[in-house]
Amino acid sequence: MRRLLPILGFFLLSSGILAAGERDIVLKTPTGDIWGSILTPQDDAKDIIVLFISASGPTDRNGNQVQMQNNAIKFLAEELCDAGIPSVRYDKRGIAASTTAGLRGEDMRFSTSVDDARSWIDFIAKDYKRVVVAGHSEGAQIGVMATVDNPHVSAVISLAGSGRKPADLLRVQLGGQSQQILEICEPILQSLENGITVDNIPPMLFSIFRPSVQPYVISWFATDPAVEISKLEVPVLIIQGDKDIQIAVEDADLLAKAQPKAVKVVIAGMNHVFKECDTTDPTTQMLQTYMNPDLKNIPSLDFEVIRFIKGL
Repeated sequence: MRRLLPILGFFLLSSGILAAGERDIVLKTPTGDIWGSILTPQDDAKDIIVLFISASGPTDRNGNQVQMQNNAIKFLAEELCDAGIPSVRYDKRGIAASTTAGLRGEDMRFSTSVDDARSWIDFIAKDYKRVVVAGHSEGAQIGVMATVDNPHVSAVISLAGSGRKPADLLRVQLGGQSQQILEICEPILQSLENGITVDNIPPMLFSIFRPSVQPYVISWFATDPAVEISKLEVPVLIIQGDKDIQIAVEDADLLAKAQPKAVKVVIAGMNHVFKECDTTDPTTQMLQTYMNPDLKNIPSLDFEVIRFIKGL
């Protein structure tokens, strides 16, 4: 897909970028406005700034979905601000405040998300000397791909990013739910891996493989996060929690193997949404952490991210 270049670019909807606090910002594109927030400390030297990229699905700038509020990205941005590090986070195309920028499902491609992230990087770089890209889950791969050959990026942080090919990741996740479900999905996965759409989708799988989303899935399946991270020439931090029920420590190992110069940190007791927990039971995690908007992130995550950025 042709890259969507911004028309008017990066705007601050307040008195200016130098003042402390949080403000709405908007990236104008030919197909609609993509909204976000910039969070700046009181003394902002305009040297380094972090761009957060949220996880897959209808996840907003704060790391939330309609029925799954945990504020994972928001809390991390606030901790960085307290440490003197500004950041930008945004609602992806078609999500939350960026709903009007949504393309038809048939027109979305994985490269669309990568191009949007690259556009944010380019515009942030007009006001800051160095940009650190921090992506969560699928956002980690988007951030890596937006960084390749981008002179504005000084470092990349992968937060619970997958190290497997997307179809293989889905196989692991589906198999974790039910071997029977995986067996039903396998012919669909193989077809999409080969770039061929599937017409007859079982109703129980429609939300994952509905025809309108299949072009996006095909474009995603054609990528490999390990290959992409191997292309980076900037410092890389790979962070993974050992209580993550969506992405495994093995994924961090695969990314680190592909990018030997990266710093890999496995945080004990951290799950996929950066919360501290002592169980990998999905129901318990969902109720106690995924759906708790007041539960702060595990402190060791803040420490590792801040230490990495301060050391650049």
